[in-house]
Amino acid sequence: MKLKLGFSPCPNDTFIFDALIHHKIDTEGLDFEVFYDDVETLNHKAFRQDLDVTKLSFHAYAYCVQNYVLLDSGSALGYGVGPLVISKYPVTDSGTVYTDKTVAIPGKFTTANFLFSLAFPEVKNKVELVFSEIEEAVLSGKVDLGLIIHENRFTYEQKGLHKVIDLGAYWEEKTGCAIPLGGIVAKRSLDQDTKHKINRVLRKSVEYAFTNPTSGIAFIRSHAQTMEDEVMYKHIGLYVNKYSVDLGSEGRSAIELLFSKAVSAGVIPEVKEHLFLI
Repeated sequence: MKLKLGFSPCPNDTFIFDALIHHKIDTEGLDFEVFYDDVETLNHKAFRQDLDVTKLSFHAYAYCVQNYVLLDSGSALGYGVGPLVISKYPVTDSGTVYTDKTVAIPGKFTTANFLFSLAFPEVKNKVELVFSEIEEAVLSGKVDLGLIIHENRFTYEQKGLHKVIDLGAYWEEKTGCAIPLGGIVAKRSLDQDTKHKINRVLRKSVEYAFTNPTSGIAFIRSHAQTMEDEVMYKHIGLYVNKYSVDLGSEGRSAIELLFSKAVSAGVIPEVKEHLFLI
């Protein structure tokens, strides 16, 4: 059975999916046509139901939950992994109000924007940019603030930029939970056996990657573009962990809490479907 699979070219995703797409594990008869896109592009593909299995932001999941269900394996949750708000100038007053500021975001439906909206509901002046363009937009003065994700966590200081707030720390202080960023979903229209088979082979792929961490290095590096190896390994270490193998009760609780708070704040519509694979 061949399925359309989408994930990002970022090291955490290529690390997770290497064994699966290159058949280093038993894929139980499944084969995959792979699409590599940034997460906001994948979010919109999910809205159109273009893919059978895809990575997406938890924010986006709220808008396509009727068509997709979250798998237990492959998710990105953790502590100290949240998006950062950055500025060209140091911010000394933590009580600063940003109502009149222009903020570059990596996509309307990213979990980064989800969290930013929870922390700063008064900020409405947002500019959507590809995540890799945000640092330069702040440096050039095109925007006042930038909301950064992925490897930009490791590069903004080298460019002379300053952290305003760590939204991951904000979430952790408010809830005590790991911060849910993104997950892997499968079409609800697939039969239950197929959905569970996808979940099993994905888990095997993550476990293989942990057991054989250098096995996919050429593949990972080929999609990391100019990223230095040190940053690449930091990226993987930050976003791939026990929750990527299996959400478990802790991971599921953190996701449920995120959705509950977002619904209460009016950031997302009420979700009536069950979130997790049964």
